[in-house]
Amino acid sequence: MRKTSLLVLTGAATTIAAPAMADTIDLTVTLPRPSVAEYHRPYVAIWLEGATGQPFKTLAVWYDSDNREGHGTKWLSDMRTWWRKGGRSAQIDGISGATRAPGPQKLTIPAAALRGLPGGQYKLTVEAARESGGRESVTVPVTLGGKRPATTSAKGATELGTVTASVKP
Repeated sequence: MRKTSLLVLTGAATTIAAPAMADTIDLTVTLPRPSVAEYHRPYVAIWLEGATGQPFKTLAVWYDSDNREGHGTKWLSDMRTWWRKGGRSAQIDGISGATRAPGPQKLTIPAAALRGLPGGQYKLTVEAARESGGRESVTVPVTLGGKRPATTSAKGATELGTVTASVKP
């Protein structure tokens, strides 16, 4: 009887996806500089989500974190997609930073930040919203827990340029 139970448990363990703990993601987000009279650097949120929306994990948030009057967080909800999917309850201490200048911005997501996510297909989304400007999101597919490095990219039209994600096992 015990032997049978052990076999069932072993069979279940083989169907669980490998954890993505060893993966890192090198991300390049290009922020264009639109030709407008009043330009403000965009707020940007970057997150991973599974095919069904779960699990959801915020990887980075760039906003006016040094606003002297404490109004920097006031506009986080303008990144509507991120805000609705989980941004309003996300813990952004330690993953947030100041807004970035136009041009290519590089970010490395370490394996520690991906800890707890099972291996498999994910959508990596970058959303940008700019005061007196527009809002746009770009999604690239990524695979965590793969055996080979993989690079995917997509391009925005107005508030975001090319977004490139390179996953390294």
